[in-house]
Amino acid sequence: MTGKNLLLVIDMQNGVFASPRFDRGGRVARINQLTAHAGQIIFIQHAEGEMTEGSESWQLLPELHRPAQAITVTKTACDAFYRTSLDNILAELGVTHLTICGCATDYCVDTTIKIAASKGYALTIASDAHTTADRRYVSAQGLIAHHNEVWAGLSIPGNIITLKTTEQILQDY
Repeated sequence: MTGKNLLLVIDMQNGVFASPRFDRGGRVARINQLTAHAGQIIFIQHAEGEMTEGSESWQLLPELHRPAQAITVTKTACDAFYRTSLDNILAELGVTHLTICGCATDYCVDTTIKIAASKGYALTIASDAHTTADRRYVSAQGLIAHHNEVWAGLSIPGNIITLKTTEQILQDY
């Protein structure tokens, strides 16, 4: 992996999962594998509506492992960088590479990936550790496959964007 790496886990919260999400158990298990091996971890937690900071809806899923040294950043938009301390924290830690997983593939994960890539962070996307819900016209599985394909083809000159399975990422740690 390129540069100092950090695992970014997006919106794996009770309120987000109040609606069914594809393969919740499998996605959580793979994210737990990643957090068990990652040196640095930031959990991004969305605060909006009933998901106020500190509320039960805002809390991480109970089956998700949160190492004691993990950092939490609260956001209010799909973009984890928008009006948050994320950029400053990454700079203080000397992070140049992000491994990204979480929910929802087609909203907060996608937006954060594209903004992070534009900001120059090298990215590894855990292709089997992000999820979403079925939408009116597309299934969650279809959205996940579609976004994996889009992210693999993002054109950001001079930047590295890779998609890997959790197993492949763990081999790199």
